[in-house]
Amino acid sequence: MENEEITSSVSNSGGGEGSLDRLLPAVTTGLSPRKRTTSQCKSEPPLLRTSKRTIYTAGRPPWYNEHGAQSKEAFAIGLCGGSASGKTTVARKIIEALDVPWVVLLSMDSFYKVLSPDQQTMAASNDYNFDHPDAFDFDLLSHTLRKLKQGKSVKIPVYDFTTHGRQKEWKTVYGASVIIFEGIMAFADKKLLQLLDMKIFVDTDSDIRLVRRLRRDITDRGRDIEGVIKQYNKFVKPAFEQYIEPTMRLADIVVPRGGGNMVAIDLIVQHVHSQLEERKLRWDIAALASAHQAQPLPQTLSVLDSTPQVKGMHTIIRNKETSRDEFIFYSKRLMRLLIERALSFLPSQVHLVQTPQGEDYEGRTFDGRRITGVSILRAGETMEPALRAVCKDVRIGKILIQTNQDTGEPELHYLRLPKEISEDHVILMDCTVSTGAAAMMAVRVLLDHDVQENKILLVSLLMAEMGVHSVAYAFPQVKIITTAVDKKVNDLFHIIPGIGNFGDRYFGTDAPPDWSDEEMDEPSY
Repeated sequence: MENEEITSSVSNSGGGEGSLDRLLPAVTTGLSPRKRTTSQCKSEPPLLRTSKRTIYTAGRPPWYNEHGAQSKEAFAIGLCGGSASGKTTVARKIIEALDVPWVVLLSMDSFYKVLSPDQQTMAASNDYNFDHPDAFDFDLLSHTLRKLKQGKSVKIPVYDFTTHGRQKEWKTVYGASVIIFEGIMAFADKKLLQLLDMKIFVDTDSDIRLVRRLRRDITDRGRDIEGVIKQYNKFVKPAFEQYIEPTMRLADIVVPRGGGNMVAIDLIVQHVHSQLEERKLRWDIAALASAHQAQPLPQTLSVLDSTPQVKGMHTIIRNKETSRDEFIFYSKRLMRLLIERALSFLPSQVHLVQTPQGEDYEGRTFDGRRITGVSILRAGETMEPALRAVCKDVRIGKILIQTNQDTGEPELHYLRLPKEISEDHVILMDCTVSTGAAAMMAVRVLLDHDVQENKILLVSLLMAEMGVHSVAYAFPQVKIITTAVDKKVNDLFHIIPGIGNFGDRYFGTDAPPDWSDEEMDEPSY
């Protein structure tokens, strides 16, 4: 998921209007190729450890309200400046000072265009200009940033500077509360500028930038000093003067001397905090709880018939005196019935076969591309064996959603989905659903991966009416299948009468006295 010592100032430096246009004549000077092998999108690695906390820089989908809609768009910060000006250092200082757990760092280096054969030849002879605006894929960049702001998952290209092409495998990154986008041409495209909520220009003296570039290219890239200076004079300096420096006037804040300017960074952080507070990227459980009171259960809900057999199994697993072995045994029986019921809602078509007696039999067969199961960890994982028992070679994905103990918000911590899931029918498994928040976030993740809403089946052993309403109202095309629906949720969001903490009872772990479904398992809101 693509995050030095005086004060900041509002920029009034001038620059011609034409310098902001990407439709400018190309610089005619030839340029030495860069010595990097692949682009390094700043969302990799996905962790940034500070003295106070671990920041997840791969991002996560922002919160959604009780209607399944995103509360507010993420706050996007653009960082522009010359080569070796300290943009990445400023970005990391901002992230550390912000102290928010979810952020995306996005680098322009990932968005170089794929070169044509003629351009490949020019690059091989050091005649292709990699720092001209035309070298970047601004259409893909704008599309990517727009989706990140909307909380969608995106695929980030990995650019290979050896072949001047994109690698086959792209990186998956999620939106976040804050997106920091950095690059030498961050302000060079008008569509990109419209997506940025805050624009920062890192202004570092040209001599310092040259020294840094010399140190980096000689030490890290094995180049000789003459080649570095030649490239700087022929390529880097003209590009800065023609395309980068004029965009300084577009910045909201100019940071002199880069990452060491903590006064400027503190001012930036204060502003971002105020914006996040106004946007209130928070999960409103109270609104979720009251949105659908006294409403009839939705038609998308299917509940197993309460036969004596089903009722008897519920009696056993709901009993607090039931041993762990019996709890597991009867839970597995219910899971098998539940999965079989869910499969009956998959599309089918007539299929004619011939029996051993030579007679035709008109049967049915699955009318879809593939079935994939996705479990919400940890309790949802217990339903995987039942799905595997009835679906041969079914693919399995996993989602870990946990509640932030400080804010009460669900957070996506882990995701592993099979490739090319967008055309699959997905069975989403979660053992208990009380408020529906975790299930809603899981559905939202699937939708962000282009799974069609009407191809998602949410299966759960036990649900509260509140959770049923929340999911059904937010995602009216998702089919919901369960073995029972309880009417109440208490102040701690436990299902009443409920089943207890399913994960602890199944795995034999102990829950604290103030346990909640949300905190200890998926969490199962």
